[in-house]
Amino acid sequence: MNKSNYTFIGNPITTEIVRNAFISASKEMNECLYRSSYSPIIYESKDCAAGIFDENAEAVGLSVGVPMFLGNLEVTIKATTEYIGGIENYHEGDVYIMNDSYMTGAHLNDMTLLSPIFYKGKLVGFTANRAHWLDVGSKNMGAPMDSTEIYQEGIRIPPIKVMDRGVFKYDVADMICRNSRLYRSAMGDMNAQIAACKTGENRFIEILERFGYETIRESIHDIFIQSELMEKEISGTFPNGEYFAEGYLDNDGNSKDPVKVKVKVTIEDGEMTVDLDGSSPAVNGPTNCGLAQTISAVRMAYKMIVSPSAPVTGGSFKHLEVLAPKRSIFAAEEPTPCGWYFSHLGLLIDLVAEALQDACPDRVSAAHYGDSMVIYFSGRDEEKNLSYLYDEATVGGWGAHSNDDGSDALINVANGVYKNIPVEVFENNYPVMINRFQLRQNSEGSGKYRGGLGVVKEYETLLEDIKLSLWFERSVTPAWGIKGGNAGAKPHNIVKTKREQLELLKVDAMPVEKGTVVTIQTGGGGGYGNPLERDIEKVKFDYIQGYITLERAEKEYGVIMDGSGNVNLEKTLKLRNS
Repeated sequence: MNKSNYTFIGNPITTEIVRNAFISASKEMNECLYRSSYSPIIYESKDCAAGIFDENAEAVGLSVGVPMFLGNLEVTIKATTEYIGGIENYHEGDVYIMNDSYMTGAHLNDMTLLSPIFYKGKLVGFTANRAHWLDVGSKNMGAPMDSTEIYQEGIRIPPIKVMDRGVFKYDVADMICRNSRLYRSAMGDMNAQIAACKTGENRFIEILERFGYETIRESIHDIFIQSELMEKEISGTFPNGEYFAEGYLDNDGNSKDPVKVKVKVTIEDGEMTVDLDGSSPAVNGPTNCGLAQTISAVRMAYKMIVSPSAPVTGGSFKHLEVLAPKRSIFAAEEPTPCGWYFSHLGLLIDLVAEALQDACPDRVSAAHYGDSMVIYFSGRDEEKNLSYLYDEATVGGWGAHSNDDGSDALINVANGVYKNIPVEVFENNYPVMINRFQLRQNSEGSGKYRGGLGVVKEYETLLEDIKLSLWFERSVTPAWGIKGGNAGAKPHNIVKTKREQLELLKVDAMPVEKGTVVTIQTGGGGGYGNPLERDIEKVKFDYIQGYITLERAEKEYGVIMDGSGNVNLEKTLKLRNS
C-alpha cells in the first residue's frame, strides 16, 4: 500500500476546474465511442468505458461506463509499457490494441485500445478505452458458455500497434477483424475506439494549452491527495478486525460442481486487505479471470462502501490491498478459459459487503441478483446474407440497505450504466420477437426494506436454425438478505419448443426451431431488516402496484388486505405480534 506526502501545492480553484475538465474529456471520449460504433451492444447498451491518464498511467479522468473496465485500464497501460520495453518506445500518433485475458483480466471480447499523448515532444499522458466486441472468432459465435481453454474463446491479442506514428495499419486491423464472424462491425467498432482515443488526446492537449504543463501537474498532484485523504478518513472509522464471508457459483459451465468464493477482509487503522485465499482453484470452465480484473472488482466493492459518490483518480485505493492465490479463479494463467469472468467477480463484490455488514452497517446493502444473466440468439439470415448475434445482459433486483428498498430492474453492479436494447431496435435487427417484458412479481427479498424486483422477458424466434445460449447464475447463492432480511428469488428460465419444455440456466449454442418461446426470469435483491417491521403502507403500495400478491403480503410481511388493498389493521397487528 502506497502512502503519499499530504502536501497540497496548487491553487484549489484551478484544481477543481482541471478535475472537471478531465472528467468532461473522458465523458466526451465515451460519447464519441457510442456515436460512432457499429454494434448495438456499444451504441445502445453502452458496454464500454474510457479514461484519461497521466504519464505514469494514473487516472485523471474516467467516464461513466462499465466500472469493471474502469477499475483496471491503468493496469492495461502499464502492461503495455512493460511489453514494449518502456515508455521510450511510445511515439506520437501510436494506438495500441489488446485483449489478452491474462493481461487485461477480462474476456477476449473486451477489446482495449490505448494511445500515448505527446505535448511539445514530451510524453504527458495516455488515453484508453475498452468496448465489448460481439464476436472475436471463438468456437461458437459470441463467447462460448462451455469453453475449456482460452484458445476456444477467440483471437488473443497482445499489445500491438493498430496505428503507427499516425498511420493506420490496415494489415493488422484486417487480420484481427477477419477473425470475427462480424467483420464489418468489428472494423467499425475498432475505428470508433481509435476515434475515442484521439478525442481524449485532443482534449488533454487543449487543457495543457489553457493552463500550462506545470499548473496541470500541480493540480493532478492535489487531486490525487484529495482522493486518498477522503478515503483514508472514511475507512479509518471502520473498526479493526478480520471479517469473513463465502458463497458459491452454481457451476463453471462444464460441471455440476459449485465454485467456491471465500473472502477475508482485514482492517487495521483504515488499511484494508481483501484476501481471497480458500477460493476455488482455476476451474475447467470459463468462470476464471486474470488478476487485473479481480483487482478491479475489489476496487468496485471498496468504492461502493467507502466513497461511492467521488470520482476515481490516481489517488484512490492507496489503502487497499488485494491478495489472490496464484492459478485460482481470481488469478488465472494460460491456458485457463476466462469467457464468463464476471460471475465470480459479482459474487465477490457482494461478499465483501456481506463480510463488512457489522463493521459499517450503514454503508453496505444486502446482495443484489449478482450476475449479467446473458442471453444470446445467433445465426445467419440467408435472406439478408448476414450473420447476427444478439447479446444481452438482463436486469434484476438490487439489495436493500439501512434506509431504503433495493432498486427494481437494474443492471448488475459490474456493468454500471449498461442499458437495455430498446424492443424496437432489437426486433429491427434480429429475427426474434419480444412478447413480454415486465417486473417479476414476488421476486423481492422481503425485509423492513425490501430487495428490488427481477424481470420476466419472453422471446419468440421467427426463423429456423437459430442458436440459443444462456448464462444465468446465482441459484445456489441467490441474493441474500442481511440484518434479518430474506433472500430474493432465484433465476428461472423456460424454453418451450413445439415438442418439449425445458428449464435451463446455462446452455451453449442450442439449435431452436421457429416458434420457440424463451421466457427468462431474473433474480430479485435481498432484503434488509425484519420483514414484519416493514411500513404497512409500503406493503399496501407494493400490492396495488402488482409487485407482490395478497398471499405474499400476509406470509412475508404479516399484512392482511382485501383484493382492493384495504388493510385489516386489527388482524394485521395481531398477526405481526403473534
